[in-house]
Amino acid sequence: MANPLKSLFGGKPQPTSTTASSVQAGPQPIHVSDADFEEVILKADKLAVLDLWADWCGPCHMLAPTIAGLAVEFDGRAIVAKLDVDENPVTASRFNIMGIPTVLFIKNGKEIDRIVGVQPYTAFAARMERYTAA
Repeated sequence: MANPLKSLFGGKPQPTSTTASSVQAGPQPIHVSDADFEEVILKADKLAVLDLWADWCGPCHMLAPTIAGLAVEFDGRAIVAKLDVDENPVTASRFNIMGIPTVLFIKNGKEIDRIVGVQPYTAFAARMERYTAA
C-alpha cells in the first residue's frame, strides 16, 4: 500500500484515496532531481526556491507545510521546488549541503541566499518578497 504521508511531505506522489481535508488546493512544490536540476532551477527565468530534504528528517517534515504555502503564495512569481538529498546527492554536494532542511534561493543560475533549519513562514516569505521584487 502506498504511504500517503510520503506524498504529502514531498515524496514522489503515490496514488491513494483522498478526502477533502487531506488535499491542499492550489499549486504545489515541484519535485526536481539531479537530472533536471539545471534545466528547471538554474535556467529558470524567475526566482527558484529549493527545499533540500530527506524522508527520514523530522525537521524536513515540519517545514513541508511552509514550503507548500510558499508555492501557493508565490505562484507565478517564483518556482518552489523540493529535492530529496538521498536520491539526488550530486546537487546536494554541489551546494555543500551540510544539514537539512536547507532552502536555497537561486536567481539567474546563482545561489543568492539560504536558510538552514526550520524557520517561521514569515522568514521565507519576506526573503521571497524581496527577491521577487528585484
